[in-house]
Amino acid sequence: MPAPIVFFDIAGPDAAKLKSFYSAIFGWDIDAANHIKTPALEGTLRQDPPEKIIYLGVNDIDAALAQIKAAGGTVDMPRTVIPNVVTFALFKDPAGNRMGLVETKK
Repeated sequence: MPAPIVFFDIAGPDAAKLKSFYSAIFGWDIDAANHIKTPALEGTLRQDPPEKIIYLGVNDIDAALAQIKAAGGTVDMPRTVIPNVVTFALFKDPAGNRMGLVETKK
């Protein structure tokens, strides 16, 4: 089965401005912690250099990272566990696009 998109984040130097923009234009519900709820997908806003990351759901992050490296991608952040929240990793595809992985329940 293809890996689904399970989460996204959008970063920029002014998170409050991003919050105002996405709430006003697209009607997204964005809470005080910048967590986004859309009808189809959840995400977050970060106050960082401009970037957007799409997170793909996989059963085994380590196996997926091995496949990514074998296919010409690179690991940007190895498997990372935030207890009781999420297990994720970041990688770059062969073109340099930064993407994320989220470990889904097996």
